[in-house]
Amino acid sequence: MFVRNWIVSGAVLTAVLAAGAQEKKIARKDLPAAVAATVDRETKGATVKGFSSEREHGKTTYEAETVVNGKTRDIEVAADGTLTEVEQEVEMASLPAKAQQALSARAAGGRITKVESLTKGGKLVAYEAAVVKSGKRSEFQVGPDGSALAHDVD
Repeated sequence: MFVRNWIVSGAVLTAVLAAGAQEKKIARKDLPAAVAATVDRETKGATVKGFSSEREHGKTTYEAETVVNGKTRDIEVAADGTLTEVEQEVEMASLPAKAQQALSARAAGGRITKVESLTKGGKLVAYEAAVVKSGKRSEFQVGPDGSALAHDVD
């Protein structure tokens, strides 16, 4: 019984890993030239913490984790050098009032530990909050105007 459950669980895990994204840490020297050029342009004045690559749906993207003025700023770049996504830590007070209210309401008594703006294709698409409540960590997103999203923006 134990062996059979382990085999089934292993098969499920393998299927999940094969279908999902697989992120791996890489060195700067492993970035394609077009990606390296975008990273150089986008990280001027930043402290670079590391790089990773991720393969999902047959496409590889690259991420640079940075810190700018004490705030995190992570960028995602397509293999052709196109900047596809920016996650940037922001102050709660800098958000529109409706977004602040929505994040506070969703936190429901939890402590918001970090807020990030999420920009895709040059357009602000969401704000994401990291929350600690009863010792458990979670994250959630709201639209730029504080509206509920049908699903989290990947």
